[in-house]
Amino acid sequence: MPRTISGLATLLLCSVLSTAAPRPQTGGPQTRDDGSVREIVALERETKDAAMRRDAVFPEHTLSDDYVGIGPLGQISTKEDTINARKTSQLRYDAMEISDMVVRVYGTTAIVTARADVKGKELGQDFSGPYRYTRVWLKHNGHWQVVSYQATITQ
Repeated sequence: MPRTISGLATLLLCSVLSTAAPRPQTGGPQTRDDGSVREIVALERETKDAAMRRDAVFPEHTLSDDYVGIGPLGQISTKEDTINARKTSQLRYDAMEISDMVVRVYGTTAIVTARADVKGKELGQDFSGPYRYTRVWLKHNGHWQVVSYQATITQ
């Protein structure tokens, strides 16, 4: 049976963040910024916790106004879409495990890639399974915000 994921599940999966320790990327043009990596990892933990609690306030502060999320089936979501999905409480995560995380910092931009194994339902429809994702953070006025996210279903 093929696995599908609906729009709201994608919106909140876009907010699934990690407790896994990042692996530093080497050999690239980015500068090593351990302080920024620690900040991003902390934000990833906080956002994962907020997603598990279906906290609608957290993404108000961590998603940029021009945020764009792209789900595994190509669905587009905005900041407003993500907040509204949380407010409706139609989506429930039962478990999340993040692995293979890499955080790369390029000045005021941080790129996170990882694998997310999730278990959850939206409106009773299961969307559990493994995903790979890329999340782009931008530091603006001293604060990190997510500007872009893309998830892909993996086998």
